[in-house]
Amino acid sequence: MDGKEKKLQDKLRFAGEKVPSMKRRSNINDYYGRHIYMVTMAVEGRRPLLGTLRGSSTVADGQEGAPCVVPTPLGQEVIRCWELIPQFHHEVRLLAFQLMPDHLHGILFVQEAMEEHLGQVISGFKAGCNKAYKKLMVVEAVAGVVEAVPQHAGKEVPQHTGKGGPSAYEVVPPLPVEAVPQHTNKLPLPSEHRLKKDDRSHGLLFERGYNDLISKSYDMLPRLTAYLHDNPRRLAIRREHPDYFRVQFGVTVAGQTYAAIGNRFLLDSPDMEQVQLTRSLTDDQIAKERDKFLTMAKKGTVLVSPAISTGEQVVMRTVMDAHLPQIFITPWGFNKFSKPGHQYFDACADGRLLLLAPWPHQNERISLTRAMCLALNKMAEDIVKRADSDLS
Repeated sequence: MDGKEKKLQDKLRFAGEKVPSMKRRSNINDYYGRHIYMVTMAVEGRRPLLGTLRGSSTVADGQEGAPCVVPTPLGQEVIRCWELIPQFHHEVRLLAFQLMPDHLHGILFVQEAMEEHLGQVISGFKAGCNKAYKKLMVVEAVAGVVEAVPQHAGKEVPQHTGKGGPSAYEVVPPLPVEAVPQHTNKLPLPSEHRLKKDDRSHGLLFERGYNDLISKSYDMLPRLTAYLHDNPRRLAIRREHPDYFRVQFGVTVAGQTYAAIGNRFLLDSPDMEQVQLTRSLTDDQIAKERDKFLTMAKKGTVLVSPAISTGEQVVMRTVMDAHLPQIFITPWGFNKFSKPGHQYFDACADGRLLLLAPWPHQNERISLTRAMCLALNKMAEDIVKRADSDLS
């Protein structure tokens, strides 16, 4: 066992019980070796400091008026700091980047084993962003509460031309005293050593940690890149149809409480049908069931299923691809930041999908037990029976 592997095993041994977190690192990756990563970092408090969304989701990509994010001066500096990463870590190659108003996505390729952990690379990037943030902000003391106030809005941010060294993160010079409004008490930002370890309100731009997705093959890279590129359009759609993308907790249907994403009016449909197919069906039998349910869906029937067996998955996927309505009961719960997966996004935007999650959010996929499968199918049955009873 080499030093890096021993370090990884020591971390796992003393990590303690897992807690729910989208930012927990993979247990099977040491984050030193050759991999492609998609990383996501959110602004503390989800403040839209990095850019402004422009355009409409109805305008095609590449045309004037298509959704895009226009960076703020701070956003420009965040982009610049990202582009500086290879200067400090020659093993890293930058593949894609997408700035959003309150977060960012980036894809990077660790081309060879690094001496530093990927987390240290991200920490260095965040440190540069924090310096830019502090230079563009002053603090306002009001009733003992310190708030960050943007000062350089609308002004061009000077670009750094040097390479390497501490000056690589120097951006805008400090504001002169006369530039600070005098009608309120303005204080210089506290220095780093005065900040409490867990204090996130005095100039630290991003939330703690980051989310990463490890690409398992080069075939996955085009999908990740397309996802980044599509983020402004997806945000535009969410803003245009907020009710379809907001997680609703405590939705009770037929005595069962769910977290829900999507069009809840589908529950009011007078015509519903459960999709429940045994695992023993042959391919020909599955094809017949698929055609039967597709015909029903085309006539207005809303299909309901947890899509557990292969046959159920084929039916629900066919209905999805045909742009017809369905209610999908998922065993993977939602938290307040959840949003529909890539394959469900457009269906939610069109109002033809409702996702119901009866159980709490899980960070990792769990193996479904027979009891869980029976429970999910019973929920689908109860939803359909409820619709039938409303008609009687």
